[in-house]
Amino acid sequence: MTRYDAADLRTTLATLFTENGASPEVAETTARILVEGDLLGHHTHGVKLANGYLKDLKAGHASGDHSRLEIQENSPVAALFDGHYLLGPYLVQRALDHCRDAAATFGIGMVSLKRSHHIACLAAYLQPLVEANLVPLILTSDPAVASVAPFGGLDRVYTPNPLAIGIPGREQPLLIDVSMSTITNGTVAKTRAAGDKLDHPAILTGHGEISDDPEDYFASPEGSILPLGELAFGHKGFALGLMVEALTSALSGYGRKDAPEGWGASVMVMVIDPARFGGVEPFLDETDHLARRCLGSRPRDPDRPVRLPGQSGLARRRDYLDNGIPLPSDVVEAMREAVADSSLSGSTAFG
Repeated sequence: MTRYDAADLRTTLATLFTENGASPEVAETTARILVEGDLLGHHTHGVKLANGYLKDLKAGHASGDHSRLEIQENSPVAALFDGHYLLGPYLVQRALDHCRDAAATFGIGMVSLKRSHHIACLAAYLQPLVEANLVPLILTSDPAVASVAPFGGLDRVYTPNPLAIGIPGREQPLLIDVSMSTITNGTVAKTRAAGDKLDHPAILTGHGEISDDPEDYFASPEGSILPLGELAFGHKGFALGLMVEALTSALSGYGRKDAPEGWGASVMVMVIDPARFGGVEPFLDETDHLARRCLGSRPRDPDRPVRLPGQSGLARRRDYLDNGIPLPSDVVEAMREAVADSSLSGSTAFG
């Protein structure tokens, strides 16, 4: 795959968003977060999303006007943001900044965010806060979409509902980004588009059988994505999925009961400052100790030693910053489509 310079990608994306009505701050923040997703290897939630964001900006289904952000409730440690479908990366970054300011004084800050547009890769927000020895936490759901069935049921009710948390460490910081379902909507769509089968049976057909064929998700009766834990232990993923629903849509007061339409998100963001609890140095002592114990564990497979969450992503990020990001062909095609309709046509690596 051809490699693309991260800075050039950020500039290209920021220009595209600005030309489609986004303010410079919204455009630059969104571009940075999308490229960061690819730097960490999350290509389904990186630059690939730009074309969809641009189409929603053009159609009026998303906003790039930063003045639309409304802070409806605000206390020293907690706030409610109404995003009015501003581009999600900008909204989440504003929420994290708000939480960081609160945590500096009170040890913790928390924002409930409703009516956000799509928020991209959760892990992409974590590293700057982790490097400041802070603990960021992000949970999200999409109240306009249903793709996961409750454990024991067949009908789709909620989304994969991921959570992300960054844990500082001197030796090996942790970037955790996991869904409460076995796979994500993006994985189903990407696998289907490629004409492939899933790596393992993660689909529950409309007749109640497990399947590795993404076509079964789109069949009639429609299938669903299995909760984390699948049929054996899916009750655990189901419970965690409901937790995310409660801490995102329910907490903000806006969710599935309101029958929203379009690409969106309900989000909960929190930042914790260990300095206001047991102290930064003891915190790092503990996380370093735990990381060493995990990495030193005898591997079940000698060729596949223990790998901590985020370890490969951070290594990949260093490589990609030095040598460029190898974008998959479908991402490149999406970028060419976006650039072709802009002032950048013929002046970038995408034509």
